[in-house]
Amino acid sequence: MFFLTQTSLSDKCHFIVGITPVILIVKLREIIMIKILNYLLPPRKWVPFVIVAVGIGTGLFAYLLYVSNAVSYLSDDPKTCVNCHVMTPFYATWQHSSHGRVTTCNDCHVPHNNVFNKYFFKAKDGIYHATVFTWRAEPQVIHIKEAGTDVVQKNCQRCHGDLNANVKTTGVTLESKSHGEGKLCWDCHREVPHGKVNSLSSVPNARVPLLESPIPEWLQKQTDSTATQKKKETKQTK
Repeated sequence: MFFLTQTSLSDKCHFIVGITPVILIVKLREIIMIKILNYLLPPRKWVPFVIVAVGIGTGLFAYLLYVSNAVSYLSDDPKTCVNCHVMTPFYATWQHSSHGRVTTCNDCHVPHNNVFNKYFFKAKDGIYHATVFTWRAEPQVIHIKEAGTDVVQKNCQRCHGDLNANVKTTGVTLESKSHGEGKLCWDCHREVPHGKVNSLSSVPNARVPLLESPIPEWLQKQTDSTATQKKKETKQTK
């Protein structure tokens, strides 16, 4: 039977007969947690600066989520894909294809074997796309990567299994094709659904959903009123 008393964080543990070992374990956990918190917390003189820094970081993160329309990426709405303007040609060609009447982007470009794999793939692909587009490193002609190729091929088979049951593409994967065993679906169906030309300048006049301005309405009104006032003053000066 033991008893634990704590006079300060640096004091040694004193054991006295009369209390159960369970209380000892609880007290030890408390000591460990207090030490961890004291280690993680900044010195008292730095607390105001840390609070300000955390507030600024939280605000910038929230604004980034707002500007990027991050919530939309949880949905299956094809309009989400044109949040990045470089996807305009692919949205336009999909919209005017036969697939545009019955499918969304995620029907083809995201795994559907389970919900966890679906959103993991969306997150992984989305981070890669966001990084490339933010740094303006996208090529003039965008080609699908190996991971995306494998996903699209499986989704072709998933939706059209009843049509290609007697065709050699049944069961063909990216790996088997690389060994010369069969062809991918779009090796023959070259124009489905994005056509043969996929460059960023292939559909310059495409009608696609326009992105909303990330500037808050109150700030936009203030900016417009300021610009109008300056024009009036310029005319009066002339």
